[in-house]
Amino acid sequence: MYNVKSSKAEEFINHEEIVESLRYAEENKSNRELIDSLIERARDCKGLSHREALVLLECDIEDLNEKLYALAKEIKQKIYGDRIVMFAPLYLSNYCVNGCVYCPYHMKNKHIKRKKLTQEEIREEVIALQDMGHKRLALETGEDPVNNPIEYVLESIETIYGIKHKNGAIRRVNVNIAATTVENYKKLQEAGIGTYILFQETYHKENYEALHPTGPKHDYAYHTEAMDRAMEGGIDDVGIGVLFGLNMYKYDFAGLLMHAEHLEAAKGVGPHTISVPRIRPADDINPEEYENAVSDDLFAKIVAVIRVAVPYTGMIISTRESQRTREKVLRLGVSQISGGSRTSVGGYVEEEAKEDNSAQFDVSDTRSLDEVVNWLLELGYIPSFCTACYREGRTGDRFMQLAKAGQIANCCQPNALMTLNEYLEDYAASDTKKLGKAVIEEQLDHIKSDKVKEIARKHIEEMADGMRDFRF
Repeated sequence: MYNVKSSKAEEFINHEEIVESLRYAEENKSNRELIDSLIERARDCKGLSHREALVLLECDIEDLNEKLYALAKEIKQKIYGDRIVMFAPLYLSNYCVNGCVYCPYHMKNKHIKRKKLTQEEIREEVIALQDMGHKRLALETGEDPVNNPIEYVLESIETIYGIKHKNGAIRRVNVNIAATTVENYKKLQEAGIGTYILFQETYHKENYEALHPTGPKHDYAYHTEAMDRAMEGGIDDVGIGVLFGLNMYKYDFAGLLMHAEHLEAAKGVGPHTISVPRIRPADDINPEEYENAVSDDLFAKIVAVIRVAVPYTGMIISTRESQRTREKVLRLGVSQISGGSRTSVGGYVEEEAKEDNSAQFDVSDTRSLDEVVNWLLELGYIPSFCTACYREGRTGDRFMQLAKAGQIANCCQPNALMTLNEYLEDYAASDTKKLGKAVIEEQLDHIKSDKVKEIARKHIEEMADGMRDFRF
């Protein structure tokens, strides 16, 4: 039986409910009256159910699809404005005991060079990232209880937070590691992580088990229930996602939204972020072997419907996607992107030889962080390096209350401008700095509170004298 509040994976991600929802959406994909009513109702930024969202995804009426895209842009602007949060992944280790058939880290892959960073190597990688201008990282490791135990991850987090190089500092460490126990989630929370991220890959149980034939990740229920355990362990912010292209995209789309609904209903807080990766080429992995590829146009529609259905969530797109694709989905709902990313272990310090490939996937957008920042500024966005909400305790339900009410901009707008100015002062190329300063001056005038505007302007002026790390 489908039960959104159940703690059992097969009840809150219920196969029969998804099948029935898919049938309903197919039957109503040309129902103009229903689709128009859903779009109009979603304007209140309170979201839609997974079944309603599937109807919008299936919609085959061109003018209503255009109306949907316009609404996605409107909701994105209302909640997140022009701000785009910047981050970078940091791969600690590619040792893994799982047999995931879509990932080059699978244990049977003998081509890939296995690496694990020492704490000194982590320090070197972090300094390289700080010298780019990054303030927010997402830690990545394979699952290996011998090579990558929780103690290694905790020590690495402590190392990262302890590194202060010139004006650089990593202020938020998000963690993407395998499903684990409540006790281990408590340890991660005590270590001061930002968001705990874990992708489901696919919510179709039978396909999930086929894609993960061996290793601890084979356990569908344990993996799917990980976010419940993370929240039980005290982690306020969690991030979910599927790997589009592995399974029937409609099924996984429904499962993704059902997972968000479950967290909201059972834990009182929906996902802080939703990621939308698509399968990419990598060592030992050929995406053409998978029959369920998602086209660029369909991918854009998926992003738009998620934004409408789950308006409060941050949406993440990585350098898996090309510049062209990223530009398209930024308008439709994405609020966080990576820049200058390396997906190999140790890739920020040294360019890796092709024969030593340790990357998890090929990067499509290979531009430097400064090139990405410059590009965003040219497009009219505000690249944000802000971590203030996490550091001020605006996490979990406290963040969601502000986001759902459309009030998060009161803090985010000035913080985004101040952290952008930090980047411009310390790391930007001259043309990026010139462009960014003009954007800051223009955007300061958009801050509604005269007092906040005055304080932000004062702090930005103080940065010219070497002061840093201001936040509301």
